[in-house]
Amino acid sequence: MARVSPAALRIEDLVRLLRAVGSARAEEHLVRADLDAGAPVNADGTINLMHYAAWQERLG
Repeated sequence: MARVSPAALRIEDLVRLLRAVGSARAEEHLVRADLDAGAPVNADGTINLMHYAAWQERLG
């Protein structure tokens, strides 16, 4: 895996990272659905891992 910034992940990189740590919900279409539902995204379209995780935690 190439080096990536956890503050600016492409969807594919986020999914790869989440799978590497054992996430059962690491699917590209599910991340896209989260973004459509209001998950935070950077101005350039990348995802900050900490912001994304905090958003998911708020949902319950």
